[in-house]
Amino acid sequence: MTTVTRCPACEAPLRAGLRPWHRRCAQCDYEGSTLEAGINDDARHAAIDEAAREDALHDLRMANFTTLLRHIGAARPEGRRLLDVGCAHGWFLELARTQFDVLGIEPDGAVARTATQRGLPVRHGFFPDALARDERFDIIVFNDVFEHIPGAGNVLGACRTHLRPEGLVVLNLPSSRGTFYRLATLLCRAGSCGPFERMWQVGLPSPHVHYFAPANLARLLARHGFELADSGTLATLRRKGLYTRIAYADRHGAVARRLQFLAIATMLPALAVLPRDIIFAIARVGAGPASRP
Repeated sequence: MTTVTRCPACEAPLRAGLRPWHRRCAQCDYEGSTLEAGINDDARHAAIDEAAREDALHDLRMANFTTLLRHIGAARPEGRRLLDVGCAHGWFLELARTQFDVLGIEPDGAVARTATQRGLPVRHGFFPDALARDERFDIIVFNDVFEHIPGAGNVLGACRTHLRPEGLVVLNLPSSRGTFYRLATLLCRAGSCGPFERMWQVGLPSPHVHYFAPANLARLLARHGFELADSGTLATLRRKGLYTRIAYADRHGAVARRLQFLAIATMLPALAVLPRDIIFAIARVGAGPASRP
């Protein structure tokens, strides 16, 4: 397991959390894990119905990506070259290439091949290793990716290296202040940790290693030389595709899946006013030096 001892946002020592792999920062409420990835591990991929996952997430992700692109445009990037890190099936690239010169990086070999077969400019590899030393971009985007990568400070340092002056980093990720995450945390404290482990994607090819909230995420960005330009929330769920989303990596039976679907579907109207589980931040490379990772 990855050794995690200090908070990436404030450098305070991390304390034991709700599970053996879970860590918490008592100072800024950052949460992390020691879970290991297995992106190209066939056994972990067997736990996911990838076609069902794609079908379940497509409409929600495309709507959120459209919103995110509007906010990126409002931040007035200096140029048009955009890198999508962990681009998966290339949905964001499809939308963004109408406005920007795009490139995607995807570590999952099978997913990267599927994207390139659809004519999208995708490299198989990890960020930043898949880039040439002198490659520069105006925008680097992490859609549902940043929370999966250990060494958050190192990642932001690599972003500064590969961004042009005044370049933008865009993070779209789950929030520890979201309604579903808080509910899962309460259930785990009460002894039922299944939903909490699902939120962290335990046992899946790319589990979560971070859970940030808006305040500690802004603090992390500032520590590494970025100035927050915009932030907000994105939609978490839609009724369309909800059952498939519950089922694609579910280890329980059909009855349990249907009960989950009914419970969540009943909550959908209330979710419009409750704290959302997805946040985004758009930050610009600052003039001052970045702090050490």
